[in-house]
Amino acid sequence: MANIGKSAIIFFCQTFLVLLLLLAVSMAENRLIKGFRILAANSSPKCDTAYGLRASDSCFSVVHAFNLTSEVFNSINPNINCFRLFVGQWL
Repeated sequence: MANIGKSAIIFFCQTFLVLLLLLAVSMAENRLIKGFRILAANSSPKCDTAYGLRASDSCFSVVHAFNLTSEVFNSINPNINCFRLFVGQWL
């Protein structure tokens, strides 16, 4: 009976360490997203290119095409209304 208790504790500790490692890796990967750094509250966003919207584009398709997160997209384009996009609008 004591071995079952010990093995359960060991299993719990190993699972906890694996989850902790996965959390650390995911946090580290989120800091760099295809050349963009997650911005601090007091820093301003910086982008190197502009993109002109096409007829089939949406905010989601642009975010997906450029491999961004919604937070990075919104920080780069703070005045964009995703419900009122028009062809030729620059992002």
